[in-house]
Amino acid sequence: MKDPNPKFISVLKQVVKNSPYPHHMNMFIEDMSYDNATIIMDLDRCHLQPYGIVHGGVIATLIDTATFWAGFLRLPEDAGLVNVDLKLNYLKSVVKGRLTAQGHCMRPSKTISYAEARVFDQDGALVAHGTSSLMTLPGKGMVMEVPKFL
Repeated sequence: MKDPNPKFISVLKQVVKNSPYPHHMNMFIEDMSYDNATIIMDLDRCHLQPYGIVHGGVIATLIDTATFWAGFLRLPEDAGLVNVDLKLNYLKSVVKGRLTAQGHCMRPSKTISYAEARVFDQDGALVAHGTSSLMTLPGKGMVMEVPKFL
């Protein structure tokens, strides 16, 4: 297995942070390594549903994002990735602060990978858990100026 290029990861984190949806959601990649990703979201009023708690779709977005990036580094440079299912359980409501999603690719594969993510509030309490199957898309990789691997 090739070593991921730290410069690639640094550039990727900035590209993702500045992309429209992650920027809108106030979400960014904190850390990435083979089979693992940490996603941070700083909560704001826009994340709340009418009862004043974080909307379930916000939590689902975190799980979807953390599972995706947990599986990403195992892909060849010319391949993309897409989540094909998402299953989750909400365990605790949240009203403010920072959420952290820890993604882990449990079964990496060249075709269909399987990943899980856990979402924690700013006090470290488990808020949600979810899993996702991820499909590799040959020829759909991100074109970056920096090589993905050393």
